[in-house]
Amino acid sequence: MTAPPAAVPRPAAPRRSPGRVKAAMFAVSVSLPALAALAGPLISPHGIDTPVTAPFGAPGAGVPLGGDQLGRDVLSRVLHGGTALIASALLVAVVTTLTAALIGCVAVLRPRLGRLVERGADVAILLPPLLGIMLVALAWPGGGRRAVIAAAVVLGVPYAIRIVAAAASPLATAGYVEAALSRGESTAYIAWREILPNLRATVLTLFGLRFVEAVYVISMAGFLQIGPRPPASDWSLMIRENAPGALLNPWAVIAPSLAIAGLAIAVNLLTHSLAPDTTAKAVTRS
Repeated sequence: MTAPPAAVPRPAAPRRSPGRVKAAMFAVSVSLPALAALAGPLISPHGIDTPVTAPFGAPGAGVPLGGDQLGRDVLSRVLHGGTALIASALLVAVVTTLTAALIGCVAVLRPRLGRLVERGADVAILLPPLLGIMLVALAWPGGGRRAVIAAAVVLGVPYAIRIVAAAASPLATAGYVEAALSRGESTAYIAWREILPNLRATVLTLFGLRFVEAVYVISMAGFLQIGPRPPASDWSLMIRENAPGALLNPWAVIAPSLAIAGLAIAVNLLTHSLAPDTTAKAVTRS
């Protein structure tokens, strides 16, 4: 009588790292304000141009945040006011980060280009962003949001390139980079395939910082009426329009202000939670 075959132990299911699960839950929670701002036009209770209360009416039934200077529902206008701002800031952050990542990685491989980038960043840093945006917006035919976006990109790229170049500088002497150079690989290949993948944390953090800065710069421009025009539903424009009646209905000013701050903080925390905890260390020449 033969013994029954021994049971083959089943491989243990891979356990998820508690840190990753916690980071994922945190990323979902902090992204809710941005998602709410994007979905706002679908859930707003009233039209953005429809008066529903007296000017600067107090909060009440159907208008939890009261009315603005024309009696329009503040909550509905806040829910509508974030879409254009998020889209503009996202465009600025993406263009600035991609341009800085590519040029910054190439600059560490080409010293002449690196020196040129450094000089350009020094000049751009001396120019206040708001002043530069005002100059570009006034020179742009028609002005508007496109002029603000273009100015934010032009003024933000040199500084972002310098950050990427500083982070990529130690990698330029790494062994795998020297091996690629000895194989005769092109500069673009080395920058894109050898250096840039090792800068994931830097690039992601830079993207978050550029997005937050774009939110503040575009909001500041909107507050000065460089960009959106009345009766557009824009958070920064709402602050400017409703400031004279802040004592009658403070929520007409507080709500868009909290929306801008909440969006900036949420995106910054989101990018921080998604950034890798550690980065690959370059093996440099002694």
